[in-house]
Amino acid sequence: MTSISNNTQTAPKAQKIQMSDIESHPERPAPTLHYKSGSTVPTIATAAPQSTVRQLREPCAEFLGTLILVFFGTAANCQTTLLSNGTQAKGDWLSGAVGWGVGIALGVWVSGNVSGGHINPAVTLTQAVYRRFPWKKVPIYWAAQLFGAFIGSLLTYALYRNALDQFEGVGVRTVSRTAGLFGTFPLDYVPDVVAFFTEFLATVFLVLTVFAATDRNNGPSSPGLVPVAVFFAMVGITAVMGAQTSFSMNPARDLGPRMMSAMFYGRGVFTYRHNYWIWGPIIADFTGALAGATLYDVLIYVGSESPVAYRWVF
Repeated sequence: MTSISNNTQTAPKAQKIQMSDIESHPERPAPTLHYKSGSTVPTIATAAPQSTVRQLREPCAEFLGTLILVFFGTAANCQTTLLSNGTQAKGDWLSGAVGWGVGIALGVWVSGNVSGGHINPAVTLTQAVYRRFPWKKVPIYWAAQLFGAFIGSLLTYALYRNALDQFEGVGVRTVSRTAGLFGTFPLDYVPDVVAFFTEFLATVFLVLTVFAATDRNNGPSSPGLVPVAVFFAMVGITAVMGAQTSFSMNPARDLGPRMMSAMFYGRGVFTYRHNYWIWGPIIADFTGALAGATLYDVLIYVGSESPVAYRWVF
């Protein structure tokens, strides 16, 4: 009689999970236990470190926010200038001011909760100097802002290329007529010192508004109102002192579109007015931002982050 033996396979021994294996790491979220299909042995699954994800999201947010700012602003410039004629105006100076105001408000709204909504290299610099923003992030933010401004102005150029041909002639691009729709160019009668001081003072007012709006002891009760504050600041500054220099107040807002327009207008956009792009939208804006931040922190700010804030004692 033949005996048939039953071969019984021994179940694999379950792996013991140590508590040390599932402890939270300071730079990554706690891992979760899950079961693979057909298995009773849990495995550990971890997500990508938050710091790495945030490092990618922050410059992306700055890129997108600056793109929105520059696109809305330069598109408003193009529409009010290129599509208007003697009988059918498509806007005026106030229309351009509102366009830039909406652009900065939307840009801050889109990027604010991710990167802080700087969308301006001058603001990033002041945050590093006065609000302990990490210096290692400064060049990354600057690059993202510059690239966003470049792409935003390029989108505007593509959208209004036919209008430019209609306005100047097919393939004709002159710095004196339409380059100012993208970059900033002071009016001919404005002396260099006045052009510099105009940009300097405009940036002072903008940064004063930014610092006040983001000050927990002085700003609006809701962070959602910060874009509203910078909207009014942009519209107001543009309306009262923007015409003489085309109101940069933001090195990326000028340099990005200037680099884009150089592809179509030539090197004249850089050599204009003794290299105005260096001492106007860059030097004047950076120094104005630092002056505005210093003024706010010395006279008003009472937080602990600033190296110059004076604690008033009565």
